[in-house]
Amino acid sequence: MEAYISSVTAKRSTKQSSPGFCRRFRMSEETLVKDVMSSPVITISAQSELLDVALLMRQSGIRHVLVMEGERLVGVLTDRDMQRCAPSRLVPITQEEYNAVFENTSVERVMTRDPRTIQPQAKLLDAIAAFQEMRHGCLPVVDAGRVVGILTRWDLLEAFRQTLLGLPISRPASLQR
Repeated sequence: MEAYISSVTAKRSTKQSSPGFCRRFRMSEETLVKDVMSSPVITISAQSELLDVALLMRQSGIRHVLVMEGERLVGVLTDRDMQRCAPSRLVPITQEEYNAVFENTSVERVMTRDPRTIQPQAKLLDAIAAFQEMRHGCLPVVDAGRVVGILTRWDLLEAFRQTLLGLPISRPASLQR
């Protein structure tokens, strides 16, 4: 089965459409997670300090990192996880005290443990259903026990944008969001 998405076309570089002209693009139910996921993935150790990870996430422009023990996925750390453990700015605290919280807290204490995962061969529709059910921002992509990528809400939105523009769905070239 295939779903059809209608989109009113706007002015293109050399082509002008009449107002209200509708174009239809096919989006196949057969699109797979591997076609949309971000890879490679940034991973960290469960013993990492939050301060190091916060700096890494800020520099990389990402919101999710996968937490590993050797080759085994043990958790996910998100920007929201770090916000939850941050001291309130409403309480008088020095910058050194604020940073000390992040320097003295390991990822292991804050991460989401045993995250739900998905396989690269899974249908994208199944991934969307998992996102709706669990209300998380990412799904680690695991193949035969090995992390091969990450699927984020940003990846889904980008695939949807490409579909609406009539472009072939392609994997993002940049790091995960």
